[in-house]
Amino acid sequence: MTGSPSGTGAVADDEPATGSPLDTALFVFSGLAAIWLAALLFQESFQWNHWWFTIIFWAVLAYLVLPRLHRILSRIYLPDYFIGRARTSDGLLGDPINVTLLGSEAAVHTSMLRAGWTRADEIDATSTRRIIVSTVTRRSYDEAPVSPLFVFGRQQDFAYQQEVNGNPGKRHHIRFWRCPPGWVLPGGTDVDWLAAGTYDKSVGFSLFTLQITHKIETDIDEERDYVIDSLTSSEPEATVRILRNFSTGYHSRNGGGDNIQTDGHLPVIDLRPVDVGSTAQSLVTDSRDRRPAPTTFGASLVFLRGLTALILAALLWTGDLTVVAGQELDEYAPVVAGIVGAFALLEVLLAWLLLRGSNRARIAAMLLSVAGIITAATDVVNGGPGITLSTNLIGVGLDILLIIALTSQRSRTYAHRRSGHRTRNRSRQNTAEGIPQSPEHLHEV
Repeated sequence: MTGSPSGTGAVADDEPATGSPLDTALFVFSGLAAIWLAALLFQESFQWNHWWFTIIFWAVLAYLVLPRLHRILSRIYLPDYFIGRARTSDGLLGDPINVTLLGSEAAVHTSMLRAGWTRADEIDATSTRRIIVSTVTRRSYDEAPVSPLFVFGRQQDFAYQQEVNGNPGKRHHIRFWRCPPGWVLPGGTDVDWLAAGTYDKSVGFSLFTLQITHKIETDIDEERDYVIDSLTSSEPEATVRILRNFSTGYHSRNGGGDNIQTDGHLPVIDLRPVDVGSTAQSLVTDSRDRRPAPTTFGASLVFLRGLTALILAALLWTGDLTVVAGQELDEYAPVVAGIVGAFALLEVLLAWLLLRGSNRARIAAMLLSVAGIITAATDVVNGGPGITLSTNLIGVGLDILLIIALTSQRSRTYAHRRSGHRTRNRSRQNTAEGIPQSPEHLHEV
Protein backbone atom coordinates (compact mmCIF):
# COMPACT_ATOMS: atom_id res chain seq x y z
CA MET A 1 0.00 0.00 0.00
CA THR A 2 1.57 3.23 -1.12
CA GLY A 3 0.45 6.81 -1.61
CA SER A 4 0.52 8.96 -4.69
CA PRO A 5 3.84 10.02 -6.21
CA SER A 6 3.76 13.25 -4.29
CA GLY A 7 3.26 11.37 -1.10
CA THR A 8 5.76 8.56 -1.42
CA GLY A 9 8.59 10.64 -0.04
CA ALA A 10 9.04 11.30 3.64
CA VAL A 11 8.49 15.02 3.51
CA ALA A 12 6.26 17.56 1.89
CA ASP A 13 7.33 19.48 -1.20
CA ASP A 14 8.54 22.50 0.77
CA GLU A 15 10.60 20.42 3.20
CA PRO A 16 14.05 19.47 1.88
CA ALA A 17 15.51 16.03 2.27
CA THR A 18 17.75 15.49 5.27
CA GLY A 19 19.72 12.37 4.43
CA SER A 20 23.15 13.77 3.46
CA PRO A 21 26.15 11.40 3.81
CA LEU A 22 27.61 13.55 6.60
CA ASP A 23 24.30 13.52 8.49
CA THR A 24 24.12 9.75 8.10
CA ALA A 25 27.70 9.31 9.35
CA LEU A 26 27.03 11.52 12.38
CA PHE A 27 23.80 9.63 13.04
CA VAL A 28 25.59 6.26 13.09
CA PHE A 29 28.44 7.71 15.16
CA SER A 30 25.94 8.95 17.74
CA GLY A 31 24.52 5.44 18.06
CA LEU A 32 27.95 3.92 18.68
CA ALA A 33 28.80 6.72 21.10
CA ALA A 34 25.55 6.12 23.01
CA ILE A 35 26.44 2.44 23.44
CA TRP A 36 29.89 3.46 24.74
CA LEU A 37 28.31 5.92 27.19
CA ALA A 38 25.94 3.22 28.48
CA ALA A 39 28.93 0.90 29.02
CA LEU A 40 30.79 3.62 30.93
CA LEU A 41 27.78 4.29 33.15
CA PHE A 42 27.24 0.57 33.76
CA GLN A 43 30.89 0.25 34.81
CA GLU A 44 30.58 3.28 37.08
CA SER A 45 27.50 1.82 38.77
CA PHE A 46 29.68 -0.94 40.29
CA GLN A 47 31.43 1.61 42.50
CA TRP A 48 30.08 1.14 46.02
CA ASN A 49 29.09 4.79 46.43
CA HIS A 50 27.74 5.16 42.89
CA TRP A 51 24.81 2.71 43.05
CA TRP A 52 22.52 5.47 41.83
CA PHE A 53 24.30 5.25 38.46
CA THR A 54 22.11 2.21 37.83
CA ILE A 55 19.17 4.60 37.35
CA ILE A 56 21.22 6.77 35.00
CA PHE A 57 22.29 3.63 33.10
CA TRP A 58 18.61 2.65 32.64
CA ALA A 59 17.76 6.19 31.45
CA VAL A 60 20.60 6.19 28.90
CA LEU A 61 19.70 2.66 27.74
CA ALA A 62 15.96 3.39 27.45
CA TYR A 63 16.02 6.92 26.07
CA LEU A 64 19.26 7.00 24.07
CA VAL A 65 20.77 3.63 23.17
CA LEU A 66 17.73 1.48 22.31
CA PRO A 67 15.88 4.29 20.45
CA ARG A 68 18.98 5.06 18.38
CA LEU A 69 19.51 1.38 17.53
CA HIS A 70 15.84 1.08 16.53
CA ARG A 71 16.19 4.18 14.37
CA ILE A 72 19.27 2.80 12.58
CA LEU A 73 17.64 -0.60 11.96
CA SER A 74 14.28 0.85 10.89
CA ARG A 75 16.03 2.94 8.25
CA ILE A 76 17.20 -0.32 6.75
CA TYR A 77 14.11 -2.53 6.87
CA LEU A 78 11.11 -0.16 6.88
CA PRO A 79 9.88 1.36 3.59
CA ASP A 80 10.01 5.14 3.20
CA TYR A 81 6.44 5.62 2.03
CA PHE A 82 2.95 5.69 3.49
CA ILE A 83 1.76 2.27 4.70
CA GLY A 84 -1.09 3.37 6.93
CA ARG A 85 0.98 3.61 10.11
CA ALA A 86 2.61 6.50 11.96
CA ARG A 87 6.15 6.05 13.24
CA THR A 88 7.67 6.77 16.60
CA SER A 89 10.66 9.08 16.99
CA ASP A 90 12.71 5.85 17.20
CA GLY A 91 11.57 4.83 13.70
CA LEU A 92 9.31 2.03 14.93
CA LEU A 93 5.84 1.54 13.49
CA GLY A 94 3.46 3.41 15.77
CA ASP A 95 -0.32 3.82 15.84
CA PRO A 96 -2.36 3.09 12.70
CA ILE A 97 -3.91 5.95 10.74
CA ASN A 98 -7.58 5.28 11.46
CA VAL A 99 -9.27 8.63 10.69
CA THR A 100 -9.00 11.02 7.72
CA LEU A 101 -10.62 14.41 7.28
CA LEU A 102 -11.53 17.00 4.67
CA GLY A 103 -11.52 20.68 5.58
CA SER A 104 -9.33 23.52 6.76
CA GLU A 105 -7.26 23.50 9.93
CA ALA A 106 -9.65 26.03 11.45
CA ALA A 107 -12.56 23.65 10.72
CA VAL A 108 -10.75 20.81 12.49
CA HIS A 109 -10.05 22.98 15.56
CA THR A 110 -13.64 24.24 15.61
CA SER A 111 -15.11 20.75 15.41
CA MET A 112 -12.82 19.25 18.04
CA LEU A 113 -13.43 22.07 20.52
CA ARG A 114 -17.20 21.91 20.03
CA ALA A 115 -17.06 18.14 20.55
CA GLY A 116 -15.52 18.66 23.98
CA TRP A 117 -11.91 17.84 23.16
CA THR A 118 -8.94 19.73 24.63
CA ARG A 119 -5.91 20.63 22.58
CA ALA A 120 -2.77 18.98 23.98
CA ASP A 121 0.20 21.12 24.99
CA GLU A 122 3.46 20.90 23.09
CA ILE A 123 6.29 19.01 24.77
CA ASP A 124 8.59 21.44 26.56
CA ALA A 125 10.19 21.80 29.98
CA THR A 126 6.99 23.11 31.58
CA SER A 127 4.63 20.49 30.15
CA THR A 128 7.11 17.69 30.89
CA ARG A 129 7.31 18.74 34.54
CA ARG A 130 3.52 19.03 34.76
CA ILE A 131 2.84 15.60 33.29
CA ILE A 132 5.37 13.94 35.63
CA VAL A 133 3.81 15.65 38.66
CA SER A 134 0.26 14.83 37.52
CA THR A 135 1.14 11.16 36.94
CA VAL A 136 2.90 10.75 40.29
CA THR A 137 0.24 12.64 42.26
CA ARG A 138 -2.64 11.37 40.06
CA ARG A 139 -3.83 14.93 39.54
CA SER A 140 -5.73 16.02 36.46
CA TYR A 141 -3.83 17.64 33.56
CA ASP A 142 -6.35 18.18 30.76
CA GLU A 143 -3.78 19.61 28.31
CA ALA A 144 -1.09 16.96 28.90
CA PRO A 145 1.18 16.58 25.83
CA VAL A 146 1.29 13.44 23.72
CA SER A 147 4.47 11.84 22.47
CA PRO A 148 5.50 12.69 18.90
CA LEU A 149 4.54 10.32 16.11
CA PHE A 150 5.63 10.88 12.52
CA VAL A 151 3.92 10.79 9.14
CA PHE A 152 5.44 12.34 6.00
CA GLY A 153 8.71 12.53 7.98
CA ARG A 154 7.35 15.05 10.51
CA GLN A 155 5.55 14.87 13.80
CA GLN A 156 1.88 15.59 14.26
CA ASP A 157 0.77 19.16 13.62
CA PHE A 158 -1.34 19.08 16.77
CA ALA A 159 -3.24 16.69 19.02
CA TYR A 160 -6.46 16.67 21.02
CA GLN A 161 -7.48 14.62 24.04
CA GLN A 162 -10.12 13.99 26.68
CA GLU A 163 -9.00 12.98 30.14
CA VAL A 164 -11.14 10.29 31.80
CA ASN A 165 -12.38 10.87 35.35
CA GLY A 166 -9.52 13.25 36.11
CA ASN A 167 -7.03 10.35 35.86
CA PRO A 168 -3.88 11.40 33.87
CA GLY A 169 -3.17 7.75 33.07
CA LYS A 170 -6.41 7.36 31.10
CA ARG A 171 -7.46 9.50 28.15
CA HIS A 172 -8.88 9.59 24.66
CA HIS A 173 -6.42 11.22 22.28
CA ILE A 174 -5.92 11.78 18.57
CA ARG A 175 -3.03 13.21 16.54
CA PHE A 176 -3.43 15.12 13.25
CA TRP A 177 -1.09 15.50 10.26
CA ARG A 178 -1.65 17.93 7.37
CA CYS A 179 -1.29 16.14 4.02
CA PRO A 180 1.23 17.51 1.49
CA PRO A 181 -0.21 19.36 -1.51
CA GLY A 182 -1.45 16.97 -4.16
CA TRP A 183 -1.14 13.90 -1.95
CA VAL A 184 -3.92 11.30 -2.10
CA LEU A 185 -4.61 8.09 -0.22
CA PRO A 186 -3.77 4.76 -1.83
CA GLY A 187 -6.69 4.16 -4.15
CA GLY A 188 -6.94 7.84 -5.12
CA THR A 189 -9.12 9.34 -2.38
CA ASP A 190 -8.31 12.99 -1.72
CA VAL A 191 -8.05 14.02 1.97
CA ASP A 192 -6.62 17.04 3.79
CA TRP A 193 -5.73 15.44 7.12
CA LEU A 194 -4.61 12.09 8.47
CA ALA A 195 -5.25 11.22 12.11
CA ALA A 196 -4.51 8.44 14.58
CA GLY A 197 -6.86 8.03 17.53
CA THR A 198 -6.20 5.64 20.43
CA TYR A 199 -7.27 5.27 24.06
CA ASP A 200 -4.66 5.36 26.83
CA LYS A 201 -5.66 2.88 29.52
CA SER A 202 -2.66 3.05 31.87
CA VAL A 203 1.00 4.01 32.28
CA GLY A 204 3.73 1.39 31.99
CA PHE A 205 7.03 0.43 30.37
CA SER A 206 7.55 0.18 26.63
CA LEU A 207 8.28 -3.36 25.51
CA PHE A 208 10.78 -2.19 22.88
CA THR A 209 12.64 0.67 24.60
CA LEU A 210 11.94 0.22 28.36
CA GLN A 211 10.70 3.83 28.48
CA ILE A 212 7.85 4.94 30.72
CA THR A 213 4.89 5.52 28.44
CA HIS A 214 1.13 5.25 28.14
CA LYS A 215 -0.33 1.84 27.26
CA ILE A 216 -3.19 1.87 24.76
CA GLU A 217 -6.38 -0.17 24.43
CA THR A 218 -6.02 -3.08 22.01
CA ASP A 219 -9.18 -2.47 19.95
CA ILE A 220 -8.34 0.85 18.28
CA ASP A 221 -11.55 0.70 16.22
CA GLU A 222 -13.51 1.62 19.36
CA GLU A 223 -11.58 4.88 19.62
CA ARG A 224 -12.00 5.51 15.89
CA ASP A 225 -15.76 5.16 16.26
CA TYR A 226 -15.72 7.33 19.40
CA VAL A 227 -14.02 10.13 17.46
CA ILE A 228 -16.58 9.87 14.65
CA ASP A 229 -19.52 9.92 17.07
CA SER A 230 -18.19 12.92 19.00
CA LEU A 231 -17.64 14.96 15.81
CA THR A 232 -20.92 14.10 14.10
CA SER A 233 -22.88 14.74 17.31
CA SER A 234 -21.47 18.27 17.67
CA GLU A 235 -21.40 19.03 13.92
CA PRO A 236 -24.62 17.68 12.32
CA GLU A 237 -23.58 19.10 8.93
CA ALA A 238 -20.42 16.95 8.90
CA THR A 239 -20.65 13.81 6.76
CA VAL A 240 -18.77 10.53 7.01
CA ARG A 241 -17.78 8.14 4.23
CA ILE A 242 -16.21 4.80 5.12
CA LEU A 243 -13.46 3.33 2.94
CA ARG A 244 -14.15 -0.30 3.71
CA ASN A 245 -11.22 -2.69 3.77
CA PHE A 246 -8.81 0.19 3.17
CA SER A 247 -6.30 -2.20 4.68
CA THR A 248 -6.79 -5.81 5.64
CA GLY A 249 -7.85 -6.36 9.23
CA TYR A 250 -4.83 -7.23 11.32
CA HIS A 251 -3.28 -7.67 14.75
CA SER A 252 0.04 -6.00 15.45
CA ARG A 253 1.97 -4.01 18.06
CA ASN A 254 2.54 -0.28 18.20
CA GLY A 255 5.83 1.46 18.98
CA GLY A 256 5.42 0.89 22.71
CA GLY A 257 4.86 -2.84 22.24
CA ASP A 258 1.10 -2.70 22.92
CA ASN A 259 -1.19 -5.10 21.08
CA ILE A 260 -3.45 -3.42 18.52
CA GLN A 261 -6.16 -4.77 16.26
CA THR A 262 -8.33 -3.18 13.58
CA ASP A 263 -10.84 -4.22 10.94
CA GLY A 264 -9.04 -2.05 8.35
CA HIS A 265 -11.94 0.33 7.61
CA LEU A 266 -10.97 4.02 7.22
CA PRO A 267 -13.49 6.86 7.67
CA VAL A 268 -13.30 10.13 5.73
CA ILE A 269 -14.96 12.90 7.77
CA ASP A 270 -15.97 15.92 5.69
CA LEU A 271 -15.78 19.07 7.83
CA ARG A 272 -15.90 21.54 4.97
CA PRO A 273 -19.51 22.60 5.74
CA VAL A 274 -18.56 23.46 9.35
CA ASP A 275 -19.04 27.08 10.39
CA VAL A 276 -15.57 28.05 11.64
CA GLY A 277 -15.40 29.82 14.98
CA SER A 278 -13.16 32.79 15.78
CA THR A 279 -11.40 30.89 18.60
CA ALA A 280 -10.27 28.19 16.19
CA GLN A 281 -8.77 30.75 13.81
CA SER A 282 -6.29 31.81 16.51
CA LEU A 283 -5.10 28.19 16.84
CA VAL A 284 -4.05 27.91 13.19
CA THR A 285 -0.25 27.81 13.01
CA ASP A 286 2.41 26.11 10.92
CA SER A 287 3.82 23.49 13.27
CA ARG A 288 6.84 22.98 11.01
CA ASP A 289 8.22 26.36 12.06
CA ARG A 290 8.19 25.48 15.76
CA ARG A 291 11.67 24.96 17.16
CA PRO A 292 11.84 21.29 18.28
CA ALA A 293 12.93 20.38 21.80
CA PRO A 294 16.08 18.49 20.63
CA THR A 295 17.33 21.65 18.88
CA THR A 296 16.75 23.75 22.00
CA PHE A 297 18.45 21.12 24.15
CA GLY A 298 21.44 20.90 21.79
CA ALA A 299 21.79 24.69 21.65
CA SER A 300 21.69 24.80 25.46
CA LEU A 301 24.54 22.29 25.67
CA VAL A 302 26.60 24.28 23.15
CA PHE A 303 26.00 27.47 25.14
CA LEU A 304 26.97 25.66 28.36
CA ARG A 305 30.16 24.47 26.68
CA GLY A 306 30.92 28.04 25.60
CA LEU A 307 30.16 29.45 29.06
CA THR A 308 32.52 26.92 30.66
CA ALA A 309 35.27 27.88 28.22
CA LEU A 310 34.64 31.57 28.91
CA ILE A 311 35.06 31.04 32.66
CA LEU A 312 38.26 29.09 32.01
CA ALA A 313 39.58 31.90 29.81
CA ALA A 314 38.82 34.46 32.53
CA LEU A 315 40.67 32.41 35.16
CA LEU A 316 43.68 32.06 32.88
CA TRP A 317 43.71 35.76 32.04
CA THR A 318 43.60 36.86 35.69
CA GLY A 319 46.30 34.37 36.69
CA ASP A 320 44.02 32.43 39.02
CA LEU A 321 44.65 29.32 36.92
CA THR A 322 48.11 28.59 35.52
CA VAL A 323 48.10 24.78 35.38
CA VAL A 324 45.88 23.09 32.78
CA ALA A 325 45.91 19.34 32.05
CA GLY A 326 49.05 19.00 34.16
CA GLN A 327 50.99 21.61 32.16
CA GLU A 328 52.46 24.75 33.77
CA LEU A 329 51.49 27.67 31.54
CA ASP A 330 53.18 30.66 33.28
CA GLU A 331 53.89 33.32 30.66
CA TYR A 332 51.80 31.49 28.03
CA ALA A 333 48.64 31.81 30.13
CA PRO A 334 47.42 35.04 28.43
CA VAL A 335 47.90 33.49 24.98
CA VAL A 336 46.03 30.35 25.99
CA ALA A 337 43.34 32.54 27.57
CA GLY A 338 42.88 34.35 24.26
CA ILE A 339 42.53 31.07 22.34
CA VAL A 340 40.09 29.62 24.87
CA GLY A 341 38.14 32.90 24.90
CA ALA A 342 37.85 32.87 21.11
CA PHE A 343 36.60 29.28 21.27
CA ALA A 344 34.04 30.31 23.91
CA LEU A 345 32.71 33.12 21.72
CA LEU A 346 32.50 30.71 18.78
CA GLU A 347 30.43 28.31 20.89
CA VAL A 348 28.05 31.06 21.99
CA LEU A 349 27.65 32.11 18.34
CA LEU A 350 26.95 28.49 17.34
CA ALA A 351 24.30 28.22 20.07
CA TRP A 352 22.56 31.35 18.76
CA LEU A 353 22.71 30.13 15.16
CA LEU A 354 21.36 26.74 16.22
CA LEU A 355 18.31 28.37 17.76
CA ARG A 356 17.79 30.25 14.48
CA GLY A 357 17.84 26.94 12.60
CA SER A 358 21.24 27.11 10.88
CA ASN A 359 22.20 23.74 9.44
CA ARG A 360 25.87 24.72 9.16
CA ALA A 361 25.93 25.61 12.86
CA ARG A 362 24.30 22.25 13.67
CA ILE A 363 26.97 20.36 11.74
CA ALA A 364 29.81 22.46 13.21
CA ALA A 365 28.59 21.93 16.78
CA MET A 366 28.41 18.18 16.26
CA LEU A 367 31.85 17.99 14.65
CA LEU A 368 33.35 19.78 17.68
CA SER A 369 31.71 17.18 19.92
CA VAL A 370 32.97 14.35 17.70
CA ALA A 371 36.51 15.76 18.02
CA GLY A 372 36.15 15.86 21.82
CA ILE A 373 34.84 12.29 22.02
CA ILE A 374 37.54 10.88 19.74
CA THR A 375 40.23 12.77 21.68
CA ALA A 376 38.99 11.33 24.98
CA ALA A 377 38.81 7.80 23.58
CA THR A 378 42.27 8.08 22.00
CA ASP A 379 43.73 9.25 25.30
CA VAL A 380 42.34 6.16 27.06
CA VAL A 381 43.66 3.82 24.34
CA ASN A 382 47.12 5.40 24.65
CA GLY A 383 47.31 4.66 28.37
CA GLY A 384 45.69 7.77 29.79
CA PRO A 385 43.29 7.75 32.75
CA GLY A 386 39.98 6.00 32.28
CA ILE A 387 36.77 7.94 31.73
CA THR A 388 35.09 8.08 35.15
CA LEU A 389 32.98 10.48 37.13
CA SER A 390 36.14 11.91 38.71
CA THR A 391 37.79 12.56 35.33
CA ASN A 392 35.83 13.57 32.22
CA LEU A 393 32.72 11.34 32.13
CA ILE A 394 30.42 14.35 32.41
CA GLY A 395 32.11 16.17 29.52
CA VAL A 396 32.08 13.11 27.26
CA GLY A 397 28.48 12.38 28.21
CA LEU A 398 27.35 15.89 27.34
CA ASP A 399 29.11 15.72 23.97
CA ILE A 400 27.33 12.45 23.19
CA LEU A 401 23.97 13.89 24.27
CA LEU A 402 24.56 16.89 22.01
CA ILE A 403 25.16 14.74 18.92
CA ILE A 404 22.14 12.54 19.68
CA ALA A 405 19.92 15.61 20.05
CA LEU A 406 21.11 17.33 16.87
CA THR A 407 20.97 14.17 14.73
CA SER A 408 17.34 13.58 15.70
CA GLN A 409 14.83 13.66 12.86
CA ARG A 410 13.07 16.75 14.22
CA SER A 411 16.30 18.71 14.61
CA ARG A 412 17.52 17.78 11.12
CA THR A 413 14.23 18.64 9.46
CA TYR A 414 13.97 21.96 11.31
CA ALA A 415 17.51 23.01 10.36
CA HIS A 416 17.16 22.03 6.71
CA ARG A 417 13.76 23.68 6.43
CA ARG A 418 14.90 26.94 8.04
CA SER A 419 18.13 27.05 6.02
CA GLY A 420 16.19 26.26 2.85
CA HIS A 421 13.76 29.07 3.52
CA ARG A 422 16.56 31.58 4.01
CA THR A 423 18.23 30.44 0.79
CA ARG A 424 14.98 30.75 -1.18
CA ASN A 425 14.28 34.17 0.34
CA ARG A 426 17.76 35.40 -0.69
CA SER A 427 17.19 33.96 -4.16
CA ARG A 428 13.86 35.79 -4.49
CA GLN A 429 15.43 39.02 -3.24
CA ASN A 430 18.32 38.76 -5.69
CA THR A 431 15.95 37.93 -8.53
CA ALA A 432 13.86 40.98 -7.68
CA GLU A 433 17.04 43.09 -7.78
CA GLY A 434 18.05 41.62 -11.14
CA ILE A 435 21.01 39.61 -9.80
CA PRO A 436 21.45 36.36 -11.79
CA GLN A 437 21.43 33.15 -9.76
CA SER A 438 23.94 30.38 -10.38
CA PRO A 439 22.95 26.81 -9.46
CA GLU A 440 25.19 26.74 -6.39
CA HIS A 441 23.23 29.66 -4.95
CA LEU A 442 20.02 27.69 -5.03
CA HIS A 443 20.90 25.19 -2.32
CA GLU A 444 22.19 25.39 1.22
CA VAL A 445 25.25 23.23 1.75
